[in-house]
Amino acid sequence: MAAMFVEKVRSEGLAHLSYVIGHKGQAAVVDPRRDCEVYVELAARHSAAITHIFETHRNEDYVIGSLDLARRTGAQIYHGAKLDFEYGNAVSEGDTFQIGQLRLAVLETPGHTFESISLVLADESFGGDPLAAFTGDALFVGDVGRTDFLPDAREAAALLYDSVFEKLLALGDGVIVFPCHGAGSVCGKGMAAREFSTMGYERANSPVLQLGREDFIEHKMSERHHVPPYFKRMEQYNLEGAPPLDVLPNLPPLSPVALAEQVEAGAVVVDVRSAEAFAAAAVPGSLAIPTGMLSAFAGWLLPYEQPLALVVERESEVEEAVRHLVRLGYDDMAGYMAGMERWETSAAGYQHLGVVKPRELADIAASGGDFTILDVRSEDEFVEKHIPGALNIYLGKLPGHLDEVPADRPVITVCSSGRRALVAAAVLKRGGFDDVRVGFGSIAACSDAGCPISTGRADA
Repeated sequence: MAAMFVEKVRSEGLAHLSYVIGHKGQAAVVDPRRDCEVYVELAARHSAAITHIFETHRNEDYVIGSLDLARRTGAQIYHGAKLDFEYGNAVSEGDTFQIGQLRLAVLETPGHTFESISLVLADESFGGDPLAAFTGDALFVGDVGRTDFLPDAREAAALLYDSVFEKLLALGDGVIVFPCHGAGSVCGKGMAAREFSTMGYERANSPVLQLGREDFIEHKMSERHHVPPYFKRMEQYNLEGAPPLDVLPNLPPLSPVALAEQVEAGAVVVDVRSAEAFAAAAVPGSLAIPTGMLSAFAGWLLPYEQPLALVVERESEVEEAVRHLVRLGYDDMAGYMAGMERWETSAAGYQHLGVVKPRELADIAASGGDFTILDVRSEDEFVEKHIPGALNIYLGKLPGHLDEVPADRPVITVCSSGRRALVAAAVLKRGGFDDVRVGFGSIAACSDAGCPISTGRADA
């Protein structure tokens, strides 16, 4: 007898979770990513064909892979009826779908977006009661979805409260929660560092679910979320359909001469090596976004209108970087250069960044020397703990606020550990700042080294 199955697909960086559900030769996919071959492979392992594709909502943080997956499989696409998608089929509350003896029933769960739906999974061979719910961005493990995408944030928060308390939690305490995102996603703030839970556990332990309706609404109204500029492009792609991606772009290797020619023609160099490697030697004017940070900051810092040329440590790292980029809709990539050795031995020249050690940073912070300490963490992080006198500009917004950074003295970039500080230093160098230094270890190490620390939004 064919076994029922639920397979989770995790997309690192985005903290995106998608699912393959199947029984008796049929399978459904919930919220597929754009590089979608993984779903076909998973279904095939269970001797199943993908027949249904569900989108819980129009995603803002990545390109949905529904159209590409449908082209591969012939499956039908379904999404909420409260938004006029230019592809697929609209569904409403109460609609049901059979996947073998598994039943998926649609719940309308607005709040994160108007058209948000959840999918309730039942096993009809064992009574048919709700077994699990694919909750999209309505209910996470430890949190609920952000509500700042709708025109009226108060209305959105009220809608989300009703969706969570009157529909999702009402399914029963034993129902398993399968959300669309996990910890680290930009779609929530307080997600737990696990991807498994039940409605009952969330009801009893999720901090936001301990609030009454009015307190819940006020809590959601008080949240501060960043809205990266690339979200608008994702919304457009996920409403109208993104350009097809049948296979991952196959990037050609670039010599130093070829890379220089690409730059001359308008390409932006994106160095995805480690922070330490970039600080030591990099192509002049390149942006540093280590591979693990691409999902978080490419959409803030990289243009869609210019081709991208990658610098990697070794050829084997190209595919991972490309996957991160295509999930955000970056398809125009000119090629890659592996390592800096050939560039360093050419006549092209290279840049490097100064480094400030934790003890040096502590001394500078204590003495108030002629430096600008630029803290590129979020406002919430800055308020909790920062170096007195530091200038706070969030990393994602830095390119548009370079005029706020004094250009007449050295700049030391800091964050929590030094990784975001490195990216910020590259942005400053590209923006024309000469003396830029990275505080590796940043606030964490500086605190241990005796750094003075302040709290609050402004120093006295």
